[in-house]
Amino acid sequence: MAGSDLFVGTLDVLILKAVSWGPTHGYAIGRWIRQTTNDGLQVQEGALYPALHRLERKGLLEESWGVSETGREAKYYKLTPAGRRQLRAEAARWRQYADSVTLALDAAEK
Repeated sequence: MAGSDLFVGTLDVLILKAVSWGPTHGYAIGRWIRQTTNDGLQVQEGALYPALHRLERKGLLEESWGVSETGREAKYYKLTPAGRRQLRAEAARWRQYADSVTLALDAAEK
């Protein structure tokens, strides 16, 4: 699924989840999403970085500079307390949504 095919709000919650274990740079966030979904979701840079900046403006992420595993300087993102609360709320909402859609798709014909 290409980045533009993601359901509204999916990218934000995936980014919040990707940084929930600690500061992470943008490329690693995209890689985590791709690997965790077995290549089912691939987020293009043109969608990822604007989403990171949007989440930062909302106060859900903070940025700092650091050195990546390749030795290059990179901007790292981490969850703020508000971001952690948002992740919990969005994860619960997505689970409920997925359960509801699954019920509808599994329904027998009447």
